[in-house]
This record gives sequence, structure tokens and C-alpha cells, in this order.
Amino acid sequence: MAAAKPWRTVLRSPQQTHRLGQCLGTLLQGGDVLALFGELGTGKTSLVRGIADGLGAEPSAVSSPTFTLIHEYRGRLPLIHTDLYRLTAAQLDDTGLGDYLDGHTVTAIEWADRWGEGLPPDRLEIHLTHHPPAARRAMLTAKGPSSSRLLIALRAHMVSSRPTRVVRQTRVQLPRPRRASH
Repeated sequence: MAAAKPWRTVLRSPQQTHRLGQCLGTLLQGGDVLALFGELGTGKTSLVRGIADGLGAEPSAVSSPTFTLIHEYRGRLPLIHTDLYRLTAAQLDDTGLGDYLDGHTVTAIEWADRWGEGLPPDRLEIHLTHHPPAARRAMLTAKGPSSSRLLIALRAHMVSSRPTRVVRQTRVQLPRPRRASH
């Protein structure tokens, strides 16, 4: 299978970020790894809430695991959500994160750049950036055959389920000309 081309999209609201994650969650299979990149406040945790929702887990239970390191959510598949922001490369070995890469679990890794060479070679990278004034830009890149299939399916799903724009016509009624009175 040919590698999927990177996909760029603009997320104009938190609801669109959630929707992207939700669509992704419905398509995920055990063993999928999502490497999330982006500055603080770019929507990484919001995206994971949508993923949890798509997997049938409770999205309101999802919070940033910055201080606890790993959160686990139960849905159609187990979802591991980790945040590597506070860790050094040397500390990563002690987290046990590699134990979750078992082929049955979906793993979402915030600040994935901290793991460097430890990241699985087959992963979907999601780079989120601020897009002023209030939107976010997402670039999704597949690294491997499973993530390529996932990205192709996600893109097709998002395009086919995009709400169509309804054009409303407004009928303007002009005043009728007055008839001359005799």
C-alpha cells in the first residue's frame, strides 16, 4: 500500500476538533498509536476527548495527564492517554509506556517529540498549531502502513460526513406600483 499523503485541515472551533477526534476514534483499531504535537493550548487534549467519544468511552472523563502521566479509558478498545511534557528521555523508560504498545490498545501521546526514537515506527502524527484568531490548524502524517490506512479512511470519512452548505434564498418582494386613480 502506498503511503498516505499528509492531510492539512483547519479546525475553526473546539467542536470541530472534537469531531475530528470522534471520527478518528470510530476508525481506530487495537495497536494504533497517535503521536500528538503542538504548543500548549492547541487542542491536544480536546482532540483526545473526541477520540474517547468515538471509541465509546466517556469524553467528559478525559483530562490532561500532565501530572499523572498516563490515563486509561475504557470503550470499544482501551485508550491510553499520556502526556510526556514533564519527562526527560531518561525518565521515559521508567513509565512503562512501552508495555501499552501491545496490539490491543490505542495509545495517544501528547508531546510525543519527547520520546524521540522510542516512538513506534507505525504511527499517525498529528501536529496542531494556533491559526489566528481562534482556530487551529491540524496536519496529519502517516508513518507506516497501518497509519496510512487509518489516515486515508479518516480523510474519506471527514469529507463524506462534512455538512453540506445550504444556500437559503431570500425572496424580496418589491412594492407593487400603484395604479393611478381616475
